[in-house]
Order: sequence, then C-alpha cells, then structure tokens
Amino acid sequence: MEAMEDDSLDIKDDHNHNYCASSGSSSSSSSRSKVRTYLRSQLSVVTTVPEPAGPPVPGEEPGTRRGQLWSGTTGGSKLMDSDSGSESSEVSETDCTAPPPAVEGNLTLESNVTSKFLLNAMAVEDYRQNHWPNLEKAIDRLLIQNPTDHISVSYAQIYSYVYKCVCQQHSELLYNDLTLKITNHLEKVSTHLHARPPEDFIENFNVALTQYIASLQCIVPVFMYLNKFYIESKLNRDLREDLMKLFADHVAEIHVNTLMPLLIKAYSMPFQVQPSTMASVVKGLYSLRPDWAQLAPDLFSGFIPQINPPAVESLLPDYAAHDQKLQMELSMNGFPRGDQSRKRASDDS
Repeated sequence: MEAMEDDSLDIKDDHNHNYCASSGSSSSSSSRSKVRTYLRSQLSVVTTVPEPAGPPVPGEEPGTRRGQLWSGTTGGSKLMDSDSGSESSEVSETDCTAPPPAVEGNLTLESNVTSKFLLNAMAVEDYRQNHWPNLEKAIDRLLIQNPTDHISVSYAQIYSYVYKCVCQQHSELLYNDLTLKITNHLEKVSTHLHARPPEDFIENFNVALTQYIASLQCIVPVFMYLNKFYIESKLNRDLREDLMKLFADHVAEIHVNTLMPLLIKAYSMPFQVQPSTMASVVKGLYSLRPDWAQLAPDLFSGFIPQINPPAVESLLPDYAAHDQKLQMELSMNGFPRGDQSRKRASDDS
C-alpha cells in the first residue's frame, strides 16, 4: 500500500483523465513505467473481486473471462490475476486432482485387514462345524466309560483334530470348549450323587471319582499339543491339574460336608466299608485339596503317612496307651488277635 501511495503522488490527471508525470520526474520513460505500475496495481485490485454468475457475453468463449479470475473449478479454487494465470492454474490442478500420499496405503491396509478377518471367520466356522463336533463326541464317550469298559475310540483321529486346531490358532477356543464340556458333565455327576441314599454315598462317590480319573488318563494325552503350546506356555498351568480342579470345585467341594462324617463313622467301624474304597476316597480327597486333611486328621493319617506331626519321645507312653486301646476295641468287636499257639516260645519257657 505504501508503494501504491508513492506512485500515486507522482501521477496527475487532467480533466480528460489523461495521466501525466509530475514536474519532478526525470524522463518520460520513467513516467510511463510508473503509469504501467499504477494501472497493474489497479487491475489486481479489480480482479480480486469474484464476478457474479450470469449469462455469457455474446462473442466471448465460455470460461475465458472466468479463467482469468479463478484457478480450478472444484473446492479450494484460488483467485489470480491475468499475469500469473498459467502458473496458478498448474498449482491448483495439482492440489485438486492429486490424492493424498497416504490414501493408497490406507486402502491397502484396509483390504488386508478385511481379508484377514474373512479368513479368520472361515477358520472359526470350520472349527465349529468340523473339528469341535468330532472332538465333543469323543470326549462324551471317554467321560461316561467305566474303568473296565473298552470303548472303541480313534485316538489318532482325536490327536489329529487337536493338532489342527492348535496350528490354526484356535487353542484358546478349544481350551474353553473343553473345560465347559467337562464342567457340564461334572454338574450332572453332582446332581446324580444328591439323589443317592446316604448309606451308599461313599461307594457312589468313589465310583464317580475313579471313573473321572480313568477318563483323564485318556483325555490328557490326546490333548498334549494344547497342553504344551497353550496351557503350559501361556497360562503356566497343566491340563490335568486344571481338570482335577474342576472335579474338586463342582463335585467334591459340594459334597465334602456330607462325605466327611460318613467317612469318620465308617473308619471307626472297621470293614463297614471296604478298606480299598476307604483308601481310594481318602487319598482322592487329599489329592484334590490337601487342606481337607485338617477336617479329620485321624482319618487321613490312617491312609496317608506324615499327616500328623512328628512323634515326640516324651509322648511315647501316650502312643502305647492309644495302641492298647485300639487293640482292646478290635477284640471287643469280634476281631481276635489270631492263633497264639503258633507263636514262637521264648527261651525262658
């Protein structure tokens, strides 16, 4: 603006609006240069005002006049003067037509994500339709078998299904389905025990525990890949321990308050329950939850060594008195000490 004001001070016009140089100018060439500069500045001011839309002027090419004022026809059009028209037109075309550098990369990334999502969805569908139904049938047959039964199960086929599931990154899905399947089975076992009479409860509990342990001896090996590459490496646990914990949570813990008094009573009355059954149940409970031994220390010490604290020399007379009392009770209940006639005679006799 200061340049424009300086130029206008050197320019004068007459009543016919003819511009002429002031008397202070040194030559006519410099005055013509200043007149040209002034006109160009005035033209740039006029061209910055957009022309209102209207019908084309007759004889004028469409867009000729508008092209001198605007650069580009899309969003972001820029005003320009006639002298810089070609240069501004190139810049505005590049700005309007060239895509951002990251667009192509974003499209490629989105396509890769979409294709990966579709592949994962297809793999999960294949797992649900083919792999897991076959595994579920095999697990059902292994869970309901008795220790003396011989069920025809293709362990190689089960092993193959588990291997494919682990390789296809379905380890977590397979582990959740396996534990849910066994949990539902154990809840049915618990309901079945509730319906049994108390006098047969110890025998029925032993059957359920023995059958479940026998099933795990078949289930755990065929799920070896799942145990090695997911449960041990990522969960830092063991498959057998997890499955035994399911039995403790859903069966043993629910019935331990009913089972313990029956075991104590049966232990006080020898041979009321088979010794092998008593030993199996007590050892089984201890393997599930060692702290259950504190509920009946005398009972568990009769089948599991080192349950009671170490013997103390000062309590030896008490230990002898306890043994004599136990022998007396056995004799009174009809258990003789045996034929004493075959006992080796001492040298004094």
